[in-house]
Amino acid sequence: MSSDTLGVKGNQGLNIVVKIGGHLLSTKDGINLDLFKNYSRVFSEIYDGGRWCIVVGGGEEARRYVKAARELGINESICDMIAVKVTRINALLLASLLGEKAVQRIPESVEELIQYSSRGRMVVMGGLQPGQSTIAVSALAAEAINADKLIVATDVDGIYTDDPKLNPDAKLLEEVTLSQLMKIVERISHRAGEYKLMDMVAYKILSRSGVEVIYLNGMDPENVRKAIMGEKIGTLIKRE
Repeated sequence: MSSDTLGVKGNQGLNIVVKIGGHLLSTKDGINLDLFKNYSRVFSEIYDGGRWCIVVGGGEEARRYVKAARELGINESICDMIAVKVTRINALLLASLLGEKAVQRIPESVEELIQYSSRGRMVVMGGLQPGQSTIAVSALAAEAINADKLIVATDVDGIYTDDPKLNPDAKLLEEVTLSQLMKIVERISHRAGEYKLMDMVAYKILSRSGVEVIYLNGMDPENVRKAIMGEKIGTLIKRE
């Protein structure tokens, strides 16, 4: 992708990957039906027929199944497989809501993603391999479809200097490099909590692919619309 795509207003001709955190769609209170509907509405309104991929996580539903499996004495490899299956169920829910604007098969490999993304419809997917995070899957998807933007929808406004849920003095960053982001991750990764921003697999893929990455608050899908349309929002991960 060329640098002149950065900052373009509008989404025509852009390849887009959106990663929706599973904890947004699947909470301790159950499946967030309204958020599923709102994401479907926003994507349907602005989709232009390009190569778009929506990656969804497993959220609390995945955690519940994994917890149950562990209590039943099932090994960690199977627990990972269960978690992947749940992400694909979430993906199927969203794809079904999108109807004819989305491919109604959920990719289980990068090869299938590439194949499905050439059909003029959005592709919705969950996890790929056991033990692999959905942020890593998002990075792989962005590289596979030569994405212009990877938008990571979380439950906070972007990247902070520390976990904003644990540290009220944490500052929101407008821009950060990948290496700076990894330093933040390394500093807070030992703490319990949900401020999981990046892993080493995703870092390596994004470092080589050079895709523009934006972290933002995905509790309101309109924020994702703004990022796709080129408005400044959240935190931009700068190229190095």
